[in-house]
Amino acid sequence: MEDLRNAAVENHSSILALPPVTEGHEPLDITVLASVRTVRNQKKRSFVELGDGSTIHSLQAVLEPSQCRGLTTGTSVEISGLWEACPTGKEQTHELKAREVKIVGGADPETYPIQKKYHSAEFLRTVPHLRLRTPFNALLARIRSRCDYHLTNYFHKQDFVRLHPPIITSSDCEGAGEVFTIDSKQPRATDLNKDAAVQKIANGFFRTPKYLTVSSQLHLEAFIHEHQKVWTLSPTFRAEQSDTPRHLSEFWMLETEIRTERLDEVMDLAENMIRSIVMDLQDSKLGVELLSAKRTRENGLHDGQDAGAEAIERRWRGLMSQPWPRITFREALQRLKDAVESNRAQFQYPPTQSTGLQLEHEKFLAGELGPVFVTDYPREAKPFYMLPSHQDSSLDLLEHSTVACFDLLLPEVCEVVGGSLREHRLQPLIAAMREQKVYKGTKSVVGASENDENPFALVDDLGSLEWFVDLRRYGSVPHGGFGLGFDRLLGYLAGVYNIRDMVAWPRYYQRCDC
Repeated sequence: MEDLRNAAVENHSSILALPPVTEGHEPLDITVLASVRTVRNQKKRSFVELGDGSTIHSLQAVLEPSQCRGLTTGTSVEISGLWEACPTGKEQTHELKAREVKIVGGADPETYPIQKKYHSAEFLRTVPHLRLRTPFNALLARIRSRCDYHLTNYFHKQDFVRLHPPIITSSDCEGAGEVFTIDSKQPRATDLNKDAAVQKIANGFFRTPKYLTVSSQLHLEAFIHEHQKVWTLSPTFRAEQSDTPRHLSEFWMLETEIRTERLDEVMDLAENMIRSIVMDLQDSKLGVELLSAKRTRENGLHDGQDAGAEAIERRWRGLMSQPWPRITFREALQRLKDAVESNRAQFQYPPTQSTGLQLEHEKFLAGELGPVFVTDYPREAKPFYMLPSHQDSSLDLLEHSTVACFDLLLPEVCEVVGGSLREHRLQPLIAAMREQKVYKGTKSVVGASENDENPFALVDDLGSLEWFVDLRRYGSVPHGGFGLGFDRLLGYLAGVYNIRDMVAWPRYYQRCDC
């Protein structure tokens, strides 16, 4: 049975895999499964442009007019015939001389929304289940698949363990409160005895509120004690009511954790990983197709703000340049202030220590420096779990004004990666959690004096983060990591302005169509 299945597959050819047939060689007998992009009828023959998702380029099939009955844009067909060199060889070097045409699935030409014409990006987002059939969106899906595959190999070769952290969590990792709350359908009183139903409704499905994850970092940290290096690529969710081209409510995040005491080592990992993706894309057929598509608007370049082929090549070259600058937050502020004083820039929001870096500031820095790491942000601007930039034996975190962290800024898209060293010490972590009001504990920050028998016997009520603090209570190790917005990076590499066009089923504020 397996041999029969393999034989059936071998009888069909993807358009991308079709070999050239030079003049003087015998034509190949092939069968193609594809969809019709266009039909052009003449008196003696018809020309049908086919696509099967394997390449952005169309295959031209030559049919008898009688074979074209029922063929319209969107029709799924199976065509058998001879693959041979095209006599003219101008726009099409090869063509398929059809012998047999079979309609697999028809498409109503009056209502099929994807026609051979310009479609705006906004229109295509209204039919996400069908826009996947357009050549450019199919190309983006293949680029996404290749980058995913490349990253899996990249981390495997460096002995990382890939993990699958949970989607439903008990805490808000970032502490911003922009989380989706999980709620289940409540039972009817008639389904159970009355007392049991009332109790179940009061408790909820999980008894306490649960959320869709905004980051897998906390769960990855649970693995770092047993594994040296871990990573994941998984969906994350933000309930931020932001309607911009940079934001999605559901997106994919690549996150890593490694044992280290050096922030430079975490930045090296992020830099080398991104550079390896670019190198792979540059050397691939997909990279060539992408540049070709960007030079031809009709192939799906449907947003006037998208980057063209030359701009994409500049981006790739910029990412391959070495090394990427690394500046502190304090140095970044000084650069911004100098730019204002010298009239090289004007900002709507003045750069200050307390307000941090706004989007306009990040764009200026990345525009001047190219890919740039900004490190050591003010502690109050970052989450509780980050390690102070400068450590001593004191538990008074107010002495440390910055944390050992970084944001990677890329030209035009700005922040793509955020990372840090993690606070691995128990009592400073508790103090940071209390200071940032991450939990509602009311008892001692330290919990025990040096003379106590057990300095780890803290009595604070840590709520849903009790398990996370346990990671410090029982054999903690220095470590750090980062999170990378996968969709945002792919959009930058592919020259796609709106992140909503980089995912098959975009979910964003007030929009979830399918």
